[in-house]
Amino acid sequence: MQTFETVILVEEDGTVTLRVPPEILPGPHQVSLTFHSDSPEHMAPAERQRFEIPVHDVDPWPKGLSLRREDMYDEWGR
Repeated sequence: MQTFETVILVEEDGTVTLRVPPEILPGPHQVSLTFHSDSPEHMAPAERQRFEIPVHDVDPWPKGLSLRREDMYDEWGR
């Protein structure tokens, strides 16, 4: 039994291309894959989302707040 570690890229269709060291003989082999999800870039998008979107609670907006362009800028648009 031989063990080696490498990083693989899983394509959108789920395929993986792997090149093994030359000392591995051609023919059938039993292979074990372990996927580590200890960093956000290796997580599924749904799991990754909680790490990428910061949340800041700034309380409710003041009553009467207007975000209309006419209310925010003068007649010169500044």
